[in-house]
Amino acid sequence: MDASTPRQSPSRAMKVRCCVVGGGPAGMMLGYLLGRAGIDVVVLEKHADFFRDFRGDTVHPSTLQVMDELGLIDGFLELPHQRLQQMDGLFGGTKVRIADLSRLNTKYPFIAFMPQWDFLNFLREAGKRFSSLKVLMSTEAVDLIRRGDTIAGVRARTADGAIDIEADLTIACDGRHSTVRERAGLSVEEIGAPMDVLWFRAGRRPDETENLFARIEPGRMMVTFDRGDYWQCAYVIAKGQYDAVKARGLQALLDDVVRMAPVLKHGIAEVKSFDDVKLLTVAINRLSRWTRPGLLCIGDAAHAMSPIGGVGVNLAVQDAVATANLLAGKLMRGCPSEDELDSVRRRREFPVKMTQAMQVVVQNNIVSSALKGDSRPFKVPLILRLISAWPWLQGIPARFIAIGVRPEHVHSPASRSSDLVGITLR
Repeated sequence: MDASTPRQSPSRAMKVRCCVVGGGPAGMMLGYLLGRAGIDVVVLEKHADFFRDFRGDTVHPSTLQVMDELGLIDGFLELPHQRLQQMDGLFGGTKVRIADLSRLNTKYPFIAFMPQWDFLNFLREAGKRFSSLKVLMSTEAVDLIRRGDTIAGVRARTADGAIDIEADLTIACDGRHSTVRERAGLSVEEIGAPMDVLWFRAGRRPDETENLFARIEPGRMMVTFDRGDYWQCAYVIAKGQYDAVKARGLQALLDDVVRMAPVLKHGIAEVKSFDDVKLLTVAINRLSRWTRPGLLCIGDAAHAMSPIGGVGVNLAVQDAVATANLLAGKLMRGCPSEDELDSVRRRREFPVKMTQAMQVVVQNNIVSSALKGDSRPFKVPLILRLISAWPWLQGIPARFIAIGVRPEHVHSPASRSSDLVGITLR
């Protein structure tokens, strides 16, 4: 859609400095940071609320540190959550310790398990102090506004009709199936993943306790999270095998689950049909180019991560922090140049590539082997045997999972006059 050519105008229009498309972790964190800096910003979320089941619920120490730097940590940790420090696995009947976060020299040496909608709602409520920030729910970006080769905003669909949101800078945070990325013609490099994941919940009794994180047997792999009053479960299947799993029937799947995790014997009754089992199609990919003039992609829109390590949410938050650090000052004066926008990719591409490379190593050496269905007993990889045998080594995978590569810290400005800046409607 070209703003310089005649077209039917929508009934409403809005002019902002920055339009953030997508109200996930990257979008809400970036919206908060830009609003905090006094920049005229709107965040678009296509759904009416943030409630989506089986989204990433792990808030790692790197994100907790960001919340601390923003002065939000006390209220954040008052929200219901569970904490994880030790990560243990059962590999072919042998128990190993994969990581121990208590060995980290960090202020918050634990992973907080919290429903993502609570995290996002918390950021939205905290951001209400900034009148320069507006979050529009039930507002879906469907196309881009262009002025020649420059992206000049988005056209969005709402319950009240179309709205044009003109912006000096548009930032795509709309996930691995990004509409903005597709409309901008940015190509994705697929790295590949050998598995998909079935997510479901099983009930948990108060006396049921178990600190096992991962279970691997020949032909099967499963991860369980203790969520207080229920178990959140991820049953790993070979890529593209969901229809075959369904053809075997629900009971066959549940029998496999209980054989691997007897602790789920009673609670598994809550899974009554395949409607209670959600398929996560796993992808690892990234953009080689994150920008067009007037446009930047970050988070899953720039790089989809495997669920290995549960790092996706935290990589997205790190992207948002880096974006605000690098661009907030420049945004106060107008749209940064494309080279300035590309500074975000130059900052974040190395940690993304390193994280994805480590995920591929785990995929190739553990996940693929586990899913082959070989009848021979699954042998614990040597590296995991060493980590489990030498406790001081357990801090290495803990750091990779909890802190990541090149963690970001908040350096973007906090404007005292941010509550005096408003969004212009016409």
